[in-house]
Amino acid sequence: MVGFPDLSATKFPMLWALTPYGDAVSNQRQITLLLAELDRIPAACGGEWIGQARELCQVVERGTHLYLWLVGG
Repeated sequence: MVGFPDLSATKFPMLWALTPYGDAVSNQRQITLLLAELDRIPAACGGEWIGQARELCQVVERGTHLYLWLVGG
């Protein structure tokens, strides 16, 4: 995943907070927000990664005491 500096921090707070070199952890309640942002992300920021991110979010949603960990590189 790449950083999203061009996205509005108020409209896309979850995605805007991601950085290419930082780690991020999201709990089940935050996953709902992240999925909503993925549904309305501009096409210019899109790609295959959106489907992969949705799949990972759904795993967290279906489980108990699970977290989505994004590890920067």
